[in-house]
Amino acid sequence: MPQSKEIADNKTQKETPVEFLRSLAEGLVVVFFVITFIAQTFAIPSGSMENTLLIGDHLLVSKEQFASATKWIGPLLPYRTPQHGDTVVFMSPEQPGLILVKRIMGVPGDCIHLRNGEVYRNGEKLSEPYAQHTVGNDGSYSDMYRDNFPSIAPSMMANVRNQQWRNTMPLHVQGDDIVVPADSYFAMGDNRDNSYDSRYFGFVPKANLIGHPVVVYWSFETSEYGQEMSGSERLQRGADTILHFFDRTRWSRTMHLIR
Repeated sequence: MPQSKEIADNKTQKETPVEFLRSLAEGLVVVFFVITFIAQTFAIPSGSMENTLLIGDHLLVSKEQFASATKWIGPLLPYRTPQHGDTVVFMSPEQPGLILVKRIMGVPGDCIHLRNGEVYRNGEKLSEPYAQHTVGNDGSYSDMYRDNFPSIAPSMMANVRNQQWRNTMPLHVQGDDIVVPADSYFAMGDNRDNSYDSRYFGFVPKANLIGHPVVVYWSFETSEYGQEMSGSERLQRGADTILHFFDRTRWSRTMHLIR
């Protein structure tokens, strides 16, 4: 009798091929659902958000938080609009397919201007412990357009390659400020002297928002992490990552929360 019971237990514990395939399918459905509706991964390609985010940081991005409000998700992932100081991932309003990450400096109705690199919002100078200035701290170099936006002469817009923004920006300027229109945001990188942001490509439409980066799940030390690479470059990058995974992984940034 004990032997018969052991054989019966083994039969009940063994998973049939059909059950295995069903479990695999269920797992894939969950993964697909999460990637499609709730979360997305993203790698930092440039230093525009240093030192908040570093080149080679791999982020987990919450897509639901800034998505249109839905009843089915309920209180688990409550919807809210982007707020001052939020770090957001979005599609570039200038270059289709390019994903960017910046910090929200202005929401609809805000009046924004810069003076000597310092940001003023609605007449008040902002305290920004996350911002850094890496160029011209000794006064040897100054970019009038970058540091005193938007109070500049049209001749100083030579670095603005977005012709549409060059044409429409004056329409949003009131006095010394640029006013953020409805359903749009003004975004800037924390590395203020080396950030291609709303000063150069314009407002970020609400529809372009992807989500809020939550955590750095992995960080790999590298000098560049371009989004557009050829097949051979990708293979070379993959081999380099495998070869130097342990010695160039920034272990201290693993599961680092983003603020």
